[in-house]
This record gives sequence, structure tokens and C-alpha cells, in this order.
Amino acid sequence: MIAQKTNSRYPRQLTTREREFLEWVLPAERPGYRRYRGFLDTMVVLGEGRRGKGDIILGYSGDTPDTAISLPPVLAYGMVETNFGPLSVTVRENYGDQVDVEIVSHRAEELPQDFEERRRWTYSAWKPGASCPQCEKPVREVMMRSESGETFVLAVCSADRRLWVFDSATEINHLIPVTNFYNELMMQKNVRDPEVALDSTRLFTQLGRFSDADLTHAFLTYNKLKIKVDLRGSLVIEPGKKLSLGQRLRKFLVQK
Repeated sequence: MIAQKTNSRYPRQLTTREREFLEWVLPAERPGYRRYRGFLDTMVVLGEGRRGKGDIILGYSGDTPDTAISLPPVLAYGMVETNFGPLSVTVRENYGDQVDVEIVSHRAEELPQDFEERRRWTYSAWKPGASCPQCEKPVREVMMRSESGETFVLAVCSADRRLWVFDSATEINHLIPVTNFYNELMMQKNVRDPEVALDSTRLFTQLGRFSDADLTHAFLTYNKLKIKVDLRGSLVIEPGKKLSLGQRLRKFLVQK
């Protein structure tokens, strides 16, 4: 009886506020996100996702929410800072003609009806050369190129401990899980000391120790295990520059 009462609310249309948040993290001027904006005009809210309140699943009328599959990768993420606390908007990649969306408060079970917005930021708006959307500090950029000539940028923000990859063709910024990426980096560098190999914060605190080639190779091997970005071919690994004697000495002193 309870399940029937809950399901009677669906399917339904997106609310005005839900649509506004989704259109914000899916900017129309970027082709990759524009495709998902098209879903907003053809899909309805089928029901709640596995995370409960604030987690909804978009799909086509007549379908039922599929909560048995693993959560697809994050496509877009943004944060709205308010006097009530932060609100986050997460859109996951389309899987089986369904899109999982989370619009949640980080302070309460439900979004407040009224709030004062102070600032909002989203990774969807980032482009090479810009500062980090969250902390507004410079990020390290690693230019990557596929064998087919496609270009990508790996961005690493040490302050927020985040990394993402910008695809120049779709203009989508793909968020990359830190732990799995760091594991690949350690395997590539043949680091066996558990104190180092299991401490993913070192990616950010000691970022300068890793060359562009190191980071590119780590992303390539990580992406082969679990595809996050369609590279349209393999990446070209540019050889790292040799360090001078003074640079090697400074690196040795830092390691000690």
C-alpha cells in the first residue's frame, strides 16, 4: 500500500526549479551538454533513485526506474551556496535511456522552499586557462592528444583535491575519481611502499614531482580499466623532459 501511494506521484514533469538547475549545469553552448538538455524536453520524472529524496530518474513515459544497475559516471556537477547551506546538482550519464539526477541539500533531507543564493559554481563551465570553479585558484593543466588528433586537458586542483578531463570536441568536463587514478599512477611509477602508494593525497601535496607524461600515462591506463572519456583512440605519451643536476638535487631533498 505504501509503495502504491508513493508511486502514484509518478510519472511527472520536472518542476520549474529542477529544470532551472539542470539547464545551469548543462550549458547549451557546449555540444556535449546540449545533447542532454534535449532529454529534458522529451523525458519525464519516472520516480526516485536509489539515494532517496532529491534523487530522481528521468526517462520516457511508460518506463520504470532501473535502480539495479551500477550508478553511471557523473556527467555534470555544480554547487549552489546559500544562507541555508550548500545545495548540489549532479547529473549522471544516460544509461538505458534513463538519466539519474540528484538535487540535494547538504544540511537537510529536503531543499528549502526559500533561500538566499550567495554563489554558484559548476565544473561544466570550466575551460582550459581558467581557474578552478570551486576555489577560484589556478589549476595544473596537462595537455593530452590522441593518436587520431583529438585533444584533451587533464586539470588538477591541489587546493580542492579534484581532477577532471576536458574533451575539446564535446566541451564536457569529466570528473575523475582520485583514488583509482592515483593507484594507476603508483603502479606506473612502481611505488610499492604502502605509506606512499595508498595515500592519494600525495597526488596534490606533491603534484610537482609528477611529469605531464606520468599523469597522461596514469590517465590512459585508468581509462582503459573503466572508460570515463571516449578518447577516440589511444593517447600519445610525450617523453618527459630530463631534469638538470640542480633539479634532481632539489627533488631528492624534497623526497627526504
